[in-house]
Amino acid sequence: MPVKYSIALPNPSLARGADPDLSFSANGAETFAEQLQDALRSSALFERWRDRQPDPDQVDPALGAVDPQAVVTGKQQDLRISLVATTSLPGEIFKQRMRLLAGSHWELRDVR
Repeated sequence: MPVKYSIALPNPSLARGADPDLSFSANGAETFAEQLQDALRSSALFERWRDRQPDPDQVDPALGAVDPQAVVTGKQQDLRISLVATTSLPGEIFKQRMRLLAGSHWELRDVR
């Protein structure tokens, strides 16, 4: 069953993960939404992250789960960006993808 996550990026220019090759590169709400949607729908972000691990073969393949039906929308609200992601991925996988993309510069506002 899909879950709807409401995310806030209070300072979008800081919404970057520790590794620039894995993090958001977006500046606008629509592009943030597109990049998150891609991270949920495809395994590309997971594969890049896994390849950077000390022993990639030991990474649990379940962390690479994808949801081809995931949908993300974005809206600019003053200086912050609000994202709404609807996905069937487990919460821990969703949060890991957000940490890779935005580091600690995001807020989980609501889960439905």
